[in-house]
This record gives sequence, C-alpha cells and structure tokens, in this order.
Amino acid sequence: MKRKSTLMMPTRRTFLAGTAATVAAPAILTGTRAYAQSKTLKLGFVSPKTGPLAGFAEADDYIIENIKKTFAGGLQNNGSDWNVEIHYRDSQSNPNRAAEVAADLILGEEVDIMLAAATPDTTNPVADQCEINEVPCITTDAPWQPYFFGRGGNPAEGFQSTYHFFWGLEDVIGVFLDMWGQSGVAKKVGGLFPNDADGNAWGDAKLGLPSALGAAGYELIDPGRYQPLSDDFSNQIAAFRDAGCEIVTGVMIPPDFATFWAQAAQQGFNPKVATIGKAILFPSVVESLGERGDGLTSEVWWSPNHPFNSSLTQASAKDLADGYTAATGRPWTQPIGFKHALFEVAADVISRAEDLEDPQAITAAIAATNLDTIVGNVNWSNGPVPNVTKTPLVGGQWQRDGDTLDLKIVANAQQPDIPLTGELKLLN
Repeated sequence: MKRKSTLMMPTRRTFLAGTAATVAAPAILTGTRAYAQSKTLKLGFVSPKTGPLAGFAEADDYIIENIKKTFAGGLQNNGSDWNVEIHYRDSQSNPNRAAEVAADLILGEEVDIMLAAATPDTTNPVADQCEINEVPCITTDAPWQPYFFGRGGNPAEGFQSTYHFFWGLEDVIGVFLDMWGQSGVAKKVGGLFPNDADGNAWGDAKLGLPSALGAAGYELIDPGRYQPLSDDFSNQIAAFRDAGCEIVTGVMIPPDFATFWAQAAQQGFNPKVATIGKAILFPSVVESLGERGDGLTSEVWWSPNHPFNSSLTQASAKDLADGYTAATGRPWTQPIGFKHALFEVAADVISRAEDLEDPQAITAAIAATNLDTIVGNVNWSNGPVPNVTKTPLVGGQWQRDGDTLDLKIVANAQQPDIPLTGELKLLN
C-alpha cells in the first residue's frame, strides 16, 4: 500500500535521478573496518534528543557509542564484510521536524535502513517518509495502535516498508487493571488525554480505555481532549473531584503531568492512585516532583529485572542498565533496552538479507525476523496486525528507597516470567 508523504518533497528515486545527494551530515557515528574491499551500509536514526520528549532520548549517546564499538569490526553478510555508519538526527520532539530530518536522511544521506523511536510524534512521520520512499524502516517506543491506525493502516493490507515492535493499548489496559484491582479503591477513574496521536488513541471510545474500563466495571470521567503544554487543568481537576474519582489515569508528556499534579495539590484533589502513561517513565521527572512522586504508577516496558539478554553482546538487562549507570552516574531508564534492541534487530537483518543493495530484500529480511532481544522476542509473523509485533509489559510503582525513588514491578499478571520486585501501595 502506497502512502502519501507528509512533506511535499520528491521521492528518493526521483531525487537521485535528477541530482546528486550532497546534504551534510552533522551527526555521524561510524563503525568501520580498515579494509578497502568492505562495503558500507548506512543506518538512519531519529529520536527526540531535545524538547519535551527528551527523556526518551536521554540514553541515546550511551547506546550509540556502545553500538559503534560493537559494530567496529564490521558486519558479515553472505560472506562479505560491511562497514556500518549511524546517522543520528534529533526530531526536537516535533512531528514536522521528525519528517524533515527523515527526508534529509533518505534523500541526502541515502540511508539503507531507518530506525526511529519515542512516541508516535517521532515514529509516525519517520515511517511515513520511509513508506513513500520505499526505505526499510524499524521503529519502537510507541503503542502499536497509534502507530498503525494513526498512519491510516489497514489490517487487511499493512505497509510495504515499515515495521514496528512494542506493546499495545490492550496490554497497558490489562496492566492498569491489574494494579487497580490490587488497590481496593472506588472504580471511578479520571482520564487525561491530550489532543495528539497518543491521547486520541488512548481515549478512543472503541479502541482505547473507555470501552475496556467500562467492561471491567469502572466509570471513566473524560472531560475531553486538552492541548499539549497546557498551563491550566482546573476544569479537569474540578470534574474529577466532583465525580469522586479515586484513580487518575491518562497519557501525558512530563511537563503536562507536572502542571496537573501541582495544580491538583493546590486545589485539594488527592486521588489514591495515579497511573500515568509516558510522563512518569523517567527517574529525573519523578524526582522533580519531590515527595509527590512517591507512589505514582505507570507501565514498565523494560527494567534491569527483565529476564532477557542482548543478541549482540549477550549482556543481560541488568548488565545493560548497570553499565549505563556506571558510565553516566544516572539511574537507568526504560528506553535504554528498546534503543539497544533497535540495533539488535538492525544487525540481525543486515546479517540475513539476501542482498543489502536491494531495499526490497532488506524489507523481506525485516519481515522474516525472529530474534530474542534484550526486550524479548521480536517476530513480525506473530502480529497482531501486519508490520507489528508485540513485546511484554508489566506494571510498576515509584517507591522511596533510601534517598532515591526506585521503580518497583508490582503487577505482572500478563507476564509472570518477569518477577515482581515490590507491592502496590496507595498514595499518601
């Protein structure tokens, strides 16, 4: 299925037919072999290094530097040695910018495989550019529904060149219900859904939280979509307080949740459970909330306790997390595992593709992936829709542990192989 580009730009095929690609590359990291006969394969990588989504990219430099070392000896394909270059671009947490830098990587750098991560604001515009230009693309760090349906995906057809691995809304709903069922609080839930790809998917009447929560006996109070980077949540707070909501949920960027949480305290709204997707994934964000960060709950995609190992380095999840902390002095974050896994999948595809100079052969190798990675198995034949495969999800709570807050796994009903590390407690 052909896709329409989000930018009015020529495709790579027509662009290269008319002119030479000479765009500069300000952020290139290479892993090379000193052999003249080696060929070179280019990986594009787009991530929100700056802006309100920058927490998702906090570990990018560390991951790329280590992948560069891993690729330093080159990669083998059909008996030939291939150098690997990584061309990194910052989406600046802006969908339009993500599309622009993806087009630059495609038309200027002529990348062979595109990688992208961190919310639909990054994955969708990058994947759309790749689809129209027939460039093989692998993305992660966004629930599959806003990725697939947000791009106009048709389950009967799928996409030609773009593939995604992550969990889905059905998984996060199951995790949230697992945690709330342990809490024993009233089944009235306040919903915070922004007017963006994530918010519209999570708040969708059929595919999102409303129908699933209703079926489980919960009443969802949804005041409607708010604009991202809002500075006033008084209407939402009043609606939740008046309805007697003891649970608050939603999917928010960190600045929005910080604003909401501060105003909730000021206005006397104190829910017993606050389970927020996206916003409180990162230790730095939760620590910035002070004592009001203690007890917040969220989904957990990856942790040092996940029982998986890297196919590239054989390092365990704990090894990877500890290595990041030792090198940076910062606590581990969930995207570390998925950024590493992107390069695991790329390396596996490079090794298996029948012809690395043929984009269709690379795409075929992506589709045929069946790889155990540091975030679990990646196998696109498993669905749930074409071009999508799922990874495990559990529930976690930030709990004070000495001088720091630690993310404890408190709900694993859907993934019992991932061990619990704590028990759920109510907010003070």
